[in-house]
Formats: sequence, structure tokens, C-alpha cells
Amino acid sequence: MADQITLEVARYRPGLDTEPVMQSYQVPLREHWAILDGLTYIKDHLDGTLSFRWSCRMGICGSCGMTVNGDPQLTCATFLTDYAPGPVRVEPLRNFPVVRDLVVDIGDFMEKLPTVKPWIIRDVDSPVEEGEYLQTPEELDEYKQFSMCINCMLCYSACPVYALDPSFVGPAAIALAQRYNLDSRDEGAADRDDVLTSPEGIWACTFVGECSAACPKDVDPAAAIQRYKLTAATQAVKNLLLPRGAR
Repeated sequence: MADQITLEVARYRPGLDTEPVMQSYQVPLREHWAILDGLTYIKDHLDGTLSFRWSCRMGICGSCGMTVNGDPQLTCATFLTDYAPGPVRVEPLRNFPVVRDLVVDIGDFMEKLPTVKPWIIRDVDSPVEEGEYLQTPEELDEYKQFSMCINCMLCYSACPVYALDPSFVGPAAIALAQRYNLDSRDEGAADRDDVLTSPEGIWACTFVGECSAACPKDVDPAAAIQRYKLTAATQAVKNLLLPRGAR
């Protein structure tokens, strides 16, 4: 095996570049090095001006998402040896404005997230003295998969609907709404319904499934969206056919 591999990195410096350009770097090809290690090597030894996001390096924080050879990936969990002999093309996540180099503007996602009210809503909160809201293992299993999202936004980068229509609420936000809708402690499903069933919500999804394919935590946001489509359609039929008191 060669002892080096080429990283072709997208560079964009506001005020200097009118559009992103690719720049090649030679980095060590080591067995346990992730793409993020290669970028850190460039930053520390070859070009200190390179900008990218990272934090935990353990696939938990979700901040190091980038496009690697055309696919959205967590660069801390994607290894150089998997792309040998190279080159490896590293670009910012698609569908987001580029701030600098590999850093994207996540403002749109951060604005959409609270619109689905991703927190437990209760009609009446019980006093603390009455104890915890207990759950069975079966009740936990109902929503646990959708609770594993780390907000890495790889699903937004992979989503063709979001690429064409940025007003789409998006897979991660909808999956998170379902995480709370399916939680036995929550009573706020009706409060989320207007956003989820709006033209920018679940009905905008064409079920391509790229969001679930890209998800590093197997959250399966496509399944969350389709599941809520069934719930919304069923409720719409009930509202049409049944008297209010019988719904």
C-alpha cells in the first residue's frame, strides 16, 4: 500500500474566490486515519488557512459532515483506506450555502427545527412530588430509533426535495417530530400537525429514500415521514366521515 493519498479539497475564501476551487494535498495513508484526520494533517502541517468543522471525532456531535467522493459522510467515521489509492474528493455538504472552504451555513436548518416543537408537551404537568413519567421498554422502542438523530444534516444534503425546494421542512426535523409524537409521555401531536401536514411538510416528500441511506445513525427519516403520512391520512378520513365526538 502506498504511504500517501491525495485529498482534493474544495476551497472557497470570501473576497478571494468567486466560486469554490479544488486544491490537492498529499497526506499520510495510515490504517486508522479517517478523512477528518487527513484534513487535520493539512491544517496542522500543510495549509493553516483550511477551514472545516469538527468537535467530538466520535460520530456523536454531527458537526464534521462533508461530501466525500460525492456522498454525504461524517468525516470522522469515513476512513482514508476505504478510498485508496485515491484521490479522495472532499467538498462541503450540498444544499447549504458555503461560508468558507468546507464550512456551510446551517441557519435554515436551525430555524426549521423548533417549528416542529421537538420537546415533550403536556396538557397538564404533574407535580414533581408525584414522581416520574414511567415508560415500559415497549413504549421506549416505539420512538427510540427516531431519537438517535445527531443533527448532522447529511439527510438534508442527500435529499433531492430539499435541493429543489428549500422551504421543505426536511427529513431530520420531521423524524424528530415523530420521535415526540410516538413518545407515550407526550400529548403534543396536535400542536405539531399544522407544520407537518403543511405543503412544506410530509406531503412534499416523494419518498426517494436518500435521507435514510445517508443517515449514519440508522434513524430512517424516510420511514418516519411515511409513517406520519399514514397517520395524517387516517385522521383526515376520520375527520371527514365521523362526527366530532366519535373521532
